Amino acid sequence: MEHVVVEKLGPVLSLTLNRPESLNAFSPEMILGLKDAIRNAGTDEDVQVIVLSGAGRAFSAGGDVKGMGQARGIEVYEHIGKLNELILLIKETEKPIIAAVHGFAAGAGANLAFACDLIVAAENSKFALSFSQVGLISDGGGSYLLPQLVGPHLAKQFFFTAEPIPAERLYQLGAINFLYPLESLQEETMKFALTLAHGPGRAFGKQKKLVDLSFTSSLEEVLEQERLLQTLMVETEDHQEGISAFKEKRKPAFKGK
Repeated sequence: MEHVVVEKLGPVLSLTLNRPESLNAFSPEMILGLKDAIRNAGTDEDVQVIVLSGAGRAFSAGGDVKGMGQARGIEVYEHIGKLNELILLIKETEKPIIAAVHGFAAGAGANLAFACDLIVAAENSKFALSFSQVGLISDGGGSYLLPQLVGPHLAKQFFFTAEPIPAERLYQLGAINFLYPLESLQEETMKFALTLAHGPGRAFGKQKKLVDLSFTSSLEEVLEQERLLQTLMVETEDHQEGISAFKEKRKPAFKGK
């Protein structure tokens, strides 16, 4: 777990990629640590929001370049399988997951950020889909995630050219939610996370699932899922609290239940 720093900050779980000497390149221990922490957070009622960030000068350089060209096919297959499990876990966890990006997010590191529900980035940060520079294709779900965020033509351009993409451009494209100066990134991210953490957590979790479902389902299927889930949501404590607060003209005190 030394490759991931896990810290509870009230209702927010902070997960920090902690291999600054390698720009937080992925290691098996890092992937395992993230999976364990996110899986545990998914069933921890005290955790309402997860924030993922990187230690040192960057968010993550993605795959460890030092080990490239040495691994055999079967080893790559197994490694990517574990990475895939992490990406799927992020998408399946019914709690908001925020990526706080500074410095570089490259390769699978960029795709890790794209897999999160929201991205808050430093104004001078950059994203790079650098796979083609070493004769590879995207892994970590980028071939699925990036076209959803920017469309297929721009996704192909970014993959083919491997040119660093300024965070400002991704912000303009709607792929990044907020941009802040580097010195205020952590503070602003935590402020936003705490705002979400005091919201209707169960509703956020179900809404996350519905939005993601919309990319692989028909309108009819999404309508039916909305119908079924809303039938459950009207029975929640948060809904009753929301109604009471509206009638009493006060701010609701949600508990994520």
